[in-house]
Amino acid sequence: MTEYERWLSVELDDKDLTEELLSIQDKPEEINDRFYRNLEFGTGGLRGVIGAGTNRMNVYTVRKATQGLANYLIKTGKGKELSVAIAHDSRNKGVLFAKESAAVLAANGIKAYLYPQLMPTPALSYAVRHLKCDAGICVTASHNPAKYNGYKAYGSDGCQVTEGMADGIMAAIEALDIFADVKKIPFEEALAAGKIEYIGEETVSAFIEDVYKESILGKPADNLKIVYTPLNGSGKMCVLRILDKIGVKDVTVVPEQSEPDGNFPTCPYPNPEIREALQKGLELCETVKPDLLLATDPDCDRVGIAVNQHGEYQLMTGNEVGILLLNFIAQCKTELGNLPKDPVAVTTIVSTDMVNDIAKDYGIEIRRVLTGFKYIGDQIALLESEGHPERFLLGFEESYGYLSGGYVRDKDAVNGSMLICEMASFYKNKGMTLVDAINGLYEKYGYYKNDLCNFAFEGEDGMKKMNAIMDGLRMNPPQEIAGCKVIGRSDYKLSVRTDGEEKTTIELPKSNVLEYRLENGSKLIVRPSGTEPKIKIYLSGKGKTREESEAIIAEMKTAATALLGL
Repeated sequence: MTEYERWLSVELDDKDLTEELLSIQDKPEEINDRFYRNLEFGTGGLRGVIGAGTNRMNVYTVRKATQGLANYLIKTGKGKELSVAIAHDSRNKGVLFAKESAAVLAANGIKAYLYPQLMPTPALSYAVRHLKCDAGICVTASHNPAKYNGYKAYGSDGCQVTEGMADGIMAAIEALDIFADVKKIPFEEALAAGKIEYIGEETVSAFIEDVYKESILGKPADNLKIVYTPLNGSGKMCVLRILDKIGVKDVTVVPEQSEPDGNFPTCPYPNPEIREALQKGLELCETVKPDLLLATDPDCDRVGIAVNQHGEYQLMTGNEVGILLLNFIAQCKTELGNLPKDPVAVTTIVSTDMVNDIAKDYGIEIRRVLTGFKYIGDQIALLESEGHPERFLLGFEESYGYLSGGYVRDKDAVNGSMLICEMASFYKNKGMTLVDAINGLYEKYGYYKNDLCNFAFEGEDGMKKMNAIMDGLRMNPPQEIAGCKVIGRSDYKLSVRTDGEEKTTIELPKSNVLEYRLENGSKLIVRPSGTEPKIKIYLSGKGKTREESEAIIAEMKTAATALLGL
């Protein structure tokens, strides 16, 4: 009996799944796509298309993952009483998956703390530490299209699980039969027995207060007019509360995207990195004429912006906002006399090199980590363990993730929205926009241009092709890219950096990432996505003028396709 046939033979709790399975009886390719593998659990947890099958997000794959997590916690918990915090965003099936996770934990004797309403991912990271939990679960697919849902797993430190814990949980999951080995108890029964407890307003208020403590200005940002969109996600309540606390009263929420809706009817790809997701907000800007458009993704850990530049709304990249925030925080703290001794900022290997120049001017140590905010969280924890949490200024990813405090261990768009508004207010008082501010930094430090190419590979064949491309690049590294000699490369999977004949060890966790450094100072990084079936190529170029840097990037974009053999 095939796994597909086994699923058909079982009386499934979710009748939608049975109907799906019956509808594909005569579609062998569809059956194969749903069952050729188990949805893989990694440092990003689970993420996949909602539907029936082992390679899909459904109550059975979620229960199995939760049972694996429970078994891992019991095995490593050495008999202590265990607890897990759970949250969900607006994704379809989000409430169901969160409740099912809580019920499985309860059946295993693990206390589940569950947010009764949708909440941002950083509020989950916060709850884990605030409630002294052993782990956390956030049901979200972040910025993926509507057909996806996901399951982010967190350790007791509030960070997404890193390799060791992820491997342990994965091994526990793989040892289970998806139907026979999962313990269950009815949700309402577990709730009545106190095995599941709703997280109260006290935790939400504590989260907002700790975000507010990271305020930089020390005075109200009451000169701003804002248009805000939560992109039908979980950000509205927390973002509006924090903006109100810093004095931003003139806020218009995009009506079509104000309320939670897992179908994302006006932004099929709810990612603030792309212009299409912001279209409704930009249309409203034409009427409202705000200083700034803010957009948070469905789980409110990323924030994108558009700036009113002489009546035109200009989108800013994650790298540009990260650079601006670092400069703003360092400048304000210097002026106020509270810049800590030996300050530290943390960013990723794929983020802009411009950060180095700004850091040098303020005496800030830059720490580079692998992609994934958990690695930034690890650095915050390290500073804390050394007794110097105050040294941490800012962590940022080029993918619109920011954090300026150690109260959570994940990127936080509530914190990011606050900082961006304070920064916009600061420059407005000087007669400048954020576009003026970044142009000033470009004039000072050179025109750093960064871009990202995405190459999608769907299905089983797609995964094989992705692996073959990475293997090919590893075995036959390019000698030249965009007509420019490759003078150095780094293989983060093999932990080897090569500069000419010299080889050095990379002191970071192993990751399937390849970096190529070019003779003209440009850089190209190739990385399979950890959350989607795609290869990402990060481009970095620097020119004396904007035009020169843009020309370099244009050549590299063309070369990127050729590099992958596409």
